[in-house]
Amino acid sequence: MSAAPTAYDGYTGQFINGAWRAGRSGKTRPNHNPYDGSVLNEISLASAEDLDDAYRAAQTAQKAWARTPHSERSALFLRVLSILDARKDEIIGWLVRESGSTLLKATIEWGAVRGGVLEAATLPSRVEGRIMPIDVPGKQSFVYREPRGVIGVISPWNFPFHLSHRSIAPALALGNAVVVKPAEDTPVTGGLLLAKIYEEAGLPPGLLNIVIGAVSDIGDAFTLHPIPKLISFTGSTRVGKRIAELAATGKNLKHIGLELGGNAPIVVLDDADLDLAVRAAAFARFLHSGQICMSGNRIIVDAGLYDAFVDRFVAHVRGFKVGDPADPATVIGPLMNARQRDAALANIAAAREAGFDQRLGGDVQGLLVPPHIFAGVPNDSAFAQAEQFAPVAPIIKARDEAEALRLANATEYGLSSAVFTRDLARGVRFARQVEAGMTHVNDISIQDSPFNMFGGEKNSGIGRFNGDWIVSELTTDHWITVQEAPRQYPF
Repeated sequence: MSAAPTAYDGYTGQFINGAWRAGRSGKTRPNHNPYDGSVLNEISLASAEDLDDAYRAAQTAQKAWARTPHSERSALFLRVLSILDARKDEIIGWLVRESGSTLLKATIEWGAVRGGVLEAATLPSRVEGRIMPIDVPGKQSFVYREPRGVIGVISPWNFPFHLSHRSIAPALALGNAVVVKPAEDTPVTGGLLLAKIYEEAGLPPGLLNIVIGAVSDIGDAFTLHPIPKLISFTGSTRVGKRIAELAATGKNLKHIGLELGGNAPIVVLDDADLDLAVRAAAFARFLHSGQICMSGNRIIVDAGLYDAFVDRFVAHVRGFKVGDPADPATVIGPLMNARQRDAALANIAAAREAGFDQRLGGDVQGLLVPPHIFAGVPNDSAFAQAEQFAPVAPIIKARDEAEALRLANATEYGLSSAVFTRDLARGVRFARQVEAGMTHVNDISIQDSPFNMFGGEKNSGIGRFNGDWIVSELTTDHWITVQEAPRQYPF
């Protein structure tokens, strides 16, 4: 397919209260294609006043939306599904151009959003209250589950379409309104494109608002604003901790959902299918040039398979095509921006300085960094402990299963993980001892199913996404009692 310009190429500002309008900060920001540097569009950035307008519009619109029948809310997502299918090539083209996604990754992301839409259509009818026992004569006790109100969403640039929508769709389905601040690098795929789709599907004005602005103008204000009841953030642990601090110190305490950094171990035990482990580890490490929080960030291999694994892994990765993400043969596309490239080059230089065994590398061209592989990496090195948001693979040797488990858990993060073994019972035993929110036996660490739990432990976040877990996050319980017979009070 072609990644040519699409019918949605006219985005220049904000989407607030159902209107497309310019931001009022007086500032603009060009939106670049990370592969060739071309300017896709120019965004007029939001001011604090624009942000306030968005939150107030959401607060007003949410009250009526919460009373909208479940069937009408579900029907909205069926219309969104039809638009997603009709505009598949346009959406994929935007992901390729704006986020540097290869065609494979962009197609995976489109599919993830499609799956999320189907799941969201089921959520309105899955909200349940409870009738509770109570020991007061003549009294009934009920727990109602209600929408939280207005949800603030701050989304990243690596899977912008999916990671914005993963919060937007269930929030709307459950009767909330949403204000989104997409990453500055992906204003279209992280926000404006979704606004256009939902507008076309007939979502009432004010329920979905997209505010694009500089962190210096609206960054802290987004969380500190008194209207949102929950802030859903996906991004770095450093920024996530800042949001948690702001949510606790503003005028009103906020609930938070934080999906943060990762350092996923891919553990290859001594009885693993070597060819499967090599292919899986390569896919988990190099999909989207390693710019995924669930990427296989550390490859931990039992000493009995270590040498053979390293040789086969290097041979397999050596054939990866690096280049234009619109080329179907490309495996490694550009990094998102110069900051990411420079961080990758600094990590590579540090690994060389430390004397780690470099088995694969190459020259950097623009934002294109070819895959780099280092063997003999100590797990406690800064190189192994860093989240490599780049096509850089550290391989670590473990003496045996016990050491592999210890190494896997020796990180501040606990998002996703994987273990490879021919003995499935052994794999499950190992998986249950990994300190992570998610562990996959004989499959990659990159997994996200709209009806299965998603979330991390330790410094990888707070809260859970998807299915019944997101229903709990985006609604609140309200206890109501009815005293049918008059009570006698002591005074």
